[in-house]
Amino acid sequence: MNQRTPWRAGLAAILVLGLTAACGDSGAGSGSKKLKMGIAVPNNSLNFAREMYQGATSAAQHAGNIDFKVVGPPNTDGPAEVQLFQNLVVTHRDGVVLFNLDPPIFTRPAAQAVDQGVPVVALDTAPTPGSKVGFFVGTDNYELGGLLAQAAVKKLGADTKGTVVIGQTDPGVPVLDNRVKGIKETFAKLAPGIKTLGPFHTYSDPAQNYNAWIAQVHAHPDAVAFLGVGDADSYDLAKIKQQEKGEYLTAGFDVDPKTLQAVKDGTNFAGIDPEHFLKGYISTAVLAQTVRDGKKLPNGWFKTPGMVVDSGNIDEVIAREKSPEAAYAWYKPQIDKLLANVGGNLRPLSQAR
Repeated sequence: MNQRTPWRAGLAAILVLGLTAACGDSGAGSGSKKLKMGIAVPNNSLNFAREMYQGATSAAQHAGNIDFKVVGPPNTDGPAEVQLFQNLVVTHRDGVVLFNLDPPIFTRPAAQAVDQGVPVVALDTAPTPGSKVGFFVGTDNYELGGLLAQAAVKKLGADTKGTVVIGQTDPGVPVLDNRVKGIKETFAKLAPGIKTLGPFHTYSDPAQNYNAWIAQVHAHPDAVAFLGVGDADSYDLAKIKQQEKGEYLTAGFDVDPKTLQAVKDGTNFAGIDPEHFLKGYISTAVLAQTVRDGKKLPNGWFKTPGMVVDSGNIDEVIAREKSPEAAYAWYKPQIDKLLANVGGNLRPLSQAR
């Protein structure tokens, strides 16, 4: 896991990662023209964003002959990412993958890029109608929230009565809101004796997240479970449970090394992996191939899978996370299957959630 240390920006307000993919012609469909492409992410310090840009970079390397650049602020900062995105579509005009957590403020910048002839793919967060972006690669986050609730009900029992506290790191972010909705509605369906509370704002910054969860744990001492939908929720809940010797269930999303360790040692009963590396790879692979073929990007939502991480598969997930190369090797069967049938994996963009 230590091979995946994030880049640091020191005291710089904004970090720009100039990761250049392999420039040889050995990649599939490498073509003769060197392409300039990139990806914009909402931050480059949290695991979920690193997973996505590492997947994207891997796809660019395999496509070959691409100057691929990663840009993003060191902490989640929508306006800062807008500026970085606008700069990127000027310097890397052959195509840009856009992952953001605040779709409305990207509507105009994305539309301007499309009007200027830059192919733009939306990643993880569905684009707004006015953005003119018509191709989106992402998971069904309502479905993933449901998976977490199902795993909790399996552990607790369908007849359990009590409260489950839900945390949301970034209220208003559609991806996370859909996860919360999936959790709440699945509990209501499968275990009607469980009352869900929240979502409470738990913040994406790890220090703020820890403090927010401490407050919730102390405010709800009889809760049977505390569940979060963000990156920091998973490992901060585990840390609190260990410190407080809690008997409640804890779990969350993503595959930060600390989260995987919490599942490995049994502190967290499970976790949800949105398979971010896979999404980043698919979005960039389709972008590169489409541009090389001189075609237009597909229209619709390319739905990618996610999975429950628990004691049954934790060791293979930990091994997968040791490096981008290990991740690619693990994902390759899924990548090949998905890319072999792009059209068959498309759904109407209006259904994205």
